[in-house]
Amino acid sequence: MGLCYTLRLPARALAGGGAGPDSMPREEPEKPKNKATPPAMKLTIERAQLLRALGHVQSVVERRNTIAILSNVLLRAGDGKLALSATDMDLEIVEAVPAQIGAGGTTTAPAHTLYDIARKLPEGAQVELAATGDKGQMSVRAGRSVFSLACLPPEDYPLMASGDLPYAFTLGAGDLKRLIDRTRFAISTEETRYYLNGIYLHAAKSDSVAMLRAVATDGHRLARMEIPLPEGASGMPGVIVPRKTVMELRKLLDETAEDATLSLSDTKIRFVLGETVLTSKLIDGTFPDYDRVIPTGNDKVLEVNRKEFAEAVDRVSTISTEKSRAVKLSVERGNLTLSATSPENGTASEELEVRYGASPIEIGFNARYLLDIAEQIEGEGARFAIADAASPTLVRDSADGSALYVLMPMRV
Repeated sequence: MGLCYTLRLPARALAGGGAGPDSMPREEPEKPKNKATPPAMKLTIERAQLLRALGHVQSVVERRNTIAILSNVLLRAGDGKLALSATDMDLEIVEAVPAQIGAGGTTTAPAHTLYDIARKLPEGAQVELAATGDKGQMSVRAGRSVFSLACLPPEDYPLMASGDLPYAFTLGAGDLKRLIDRTRFAISTEETRYYLNGIYLHAAKSDSVAMLRAVATDGHRLARMEIPLPEGASGMPGVIVPRKTVMELRKLLDETAEDATLSLSDTKIRFVLGETVLTSKLIDGTFPDYDRVIPTGNDKVLEVNRKEFAEAVDRVSTISTEKSRAVKLSVERGNLTLSATSPENGTASEELEVRYGASPIEIGFNARYLLDIAEQIEGEGARFAIADAASPTLVRDSADGSALYVLMPMRV
């Protein structure tokens, strides 16, 4: 009888009765054996597409990180695209590329390792990325190559909140390149003067014409470049774009001819180039009043052939010591003599025919600084406006007034 009673209890419980102390535990249905865990993310992508995007995002990732997640790239798959993100907490880049999505999802993977793998895979390879959420692993497959990478939880990945960016305008890729190229060489690398560690971008007026102006200085030289102010940029605050952001943006511009959309506030700036979005914090500091160091009364005008001048400076400076790299310019009517002296190596000099009609003058400059400026001048001629051997010299492209350079002399 007890056997029948015990067997009937589960039936009564299923019919709605409460389970008593003598009731038997209900058995769970047996799970099918050898059933694979569904992937948290799975996709196939062309090696060239993956390599290009990884090349952009991994360069933002610092080689040494005290926060482990910052060494990883965030991978988000969905809607026929793979979005890759990287950040160093001050700068964030997101790039989307086409992919065949098998299972949408998100994971993170070591940025530099994944980039090196993609770089070493054969051209034309189809790369399969598959991540399983339970094991914290992502597999990378291409042909007979298989890699397994350790992943960190995507929910730990820091995302940069851009906030409100009230000023937005569009710049041609060529104009943005010129603003960067004509000024970035003068960015200071001295961390104590952090407010000089970037390009100062602001609206200004030149002969009553509204301009967008980029300025950089390290205290020894100053570079200023301007273009007509784009629609939408009126009233924008003056902002200092950090050096790292400038360099990463310039790399992206090498691979696109698309216009760039800029959005900014007084604390952040965003650049959108096609499927790539670069968002950066701005340097929180006050850029110095650079107009005060731009000379206006320099009356001794020297005009040189840019190419001949740069080659002569390069040759003569070979003799000078690496520390000073000083080159002396001795100028008199129609003639320029470049010379350098080194106690260890000896002396060097070279003469050039130039256009100069003022009184003779001798002035010294850092050879590296002269060459940096000469590289930015596109025209055939460079124009030096000199006051004396101790005052700032103004340098311009003889054929283009949109850029100017100020160079402090050296004692020679």
